Amino acid sequence: QVQLVESGGGLVQAGGSLRLSCAASGKIFSNNVMGWYRQAPGKQRELVARITGDGSTVYVDSVKGRFTISRDNAKNTVYLQMNGLKHEDTGIYYCSASKYSYWTGPFYWGQGTQVTVSS
Repeated sequence: QVQLVESGGGLVQAGGSLRLSCAASGKIFSNNVMGWYRQAPGKQRELVARITGDGSTVYVDSVKGRFTISRDNAKNTVYLQMNGLKHEDTGIYYCSASKYSYWTGPFYWGQGTQVTVSS
């Protein structure tokens, strides 16, 4: 049983910053690929960023240069530092984890945390 618990969402003005955290527990290892997804109202869920166990990262083009994903394997926690937030970043942000050490897509999901950016 794997649990992912997100925190750190909230309401922020455009141009502001937030840091999301995702604490993982259960049978999950430091080499699982971890990712952040988001879902805006009326839109499909999309990948924002993901990070491998050794720190390799992938970002969606719209957040490159503004968001940074990182992980602390000792704490089984992954972070998403979001700077220069825009109204279009509004949505529910979900933490995800792969089933294996290589990426085959998200297998485990958190419950989500709301991020609202006012323009």
